[in-house]
Amino acid sequence: MTTTPAITTQLGQQGLGQQPWWVEQWMELINSFRYKKRLERAWDYARSGNVLSIRFEGRRVHARVQGTEKDPYKVKLWLDVLNDEDWGFVLEALSQKTRWSAQLLAGIMPQDIERAFAASGKRLFPFKLQEVRSECSCPDKANPCKHISAVYYLMGDRFSEDPFVLFQLRGRTRSQLLGDLALRRREGAAQGQAAHAPHPTHGAILDPTRWWRYDAALDPDLVVITPALEGESGLEGAGPLPLAEEPRFPDANSLFLKRLQAQGVVMAQGAMAEAMATGSAAAAPADA
Repeated sequence: MTTTPAITTQLGQQGLGQQPWWVEQWMELINSFRYKKRLERAWDYARSGNVLSIRFEGRRVHARVQGTEKDPYKVKLWLDVLNDEDWGFVLEALSQKTRWSAQLLAGIMPQDIERAFAASGKRLFPFKLQEVRSECSCPDKANPCKHISAVYYLMGDRFSEDPFVLFQLRGRTRSQLLGDLALRRREGAAQGQAAHAPHPTHGAILDPTRWWRYDAALDPDLVVITPALEGESGLEGAGPLPLAEEPRFPDANSLFLKRLQAQGVVMAQGAMAEAMATGSAAAAPADA
């Protein structure tokens, strides 16, 4: 089990002050809680040092908060983690944008980071307070209680120092995330080099006379010859022919077209018979 260094457990007299956008988004979750008096008490706890310790154990946050009892209460806080398949989509999206990787390395949460998580159908930031799972050993049945809320505030302070804390809650530590990103970028670079490798020149480029030939043998099983269906002959596809009319012979055009169609049928039947005979001859040695 991976344990990270302890997190600061007391806010300064000025509270959180001006914070990056990702901290403000986290704070909006707890500030949306409707029991404002409880939040005021939690704020006092966070500023007065009542939170005795906060530490990560794997993907969960464990804290000890001193309440009105002699023994401190135990608080647990966690988010739903992304599985390996989900993280694969996220990492693929992150590796496509150098800016995202550069900002994370600089300790800055990209403003459009959720676009990378959208590829997996998941989110980095919880959408509502209920998505942040929490437990407290105090007798208060409400969740979050003032002890959990105090830890919320201090977690926001921690986010301002290290945005990777939120990634850890989703299942990837800083070292894991950056290591996976580096690996994917190396693989992408290698694939890019392979894609730009020169292709061998086709013989037809060097010999244009080959453009009009096809010397390879055709597999008879792959060639299917069928007569044209009604409406698929060349004459029917061409539409009305612009023939000059002769008033003395008003039926000349229609008679000509009928004879032309009849001749086409005869030619098509002859071509069909020849093709079938050729196919039979080619298949005979194999059947012998």
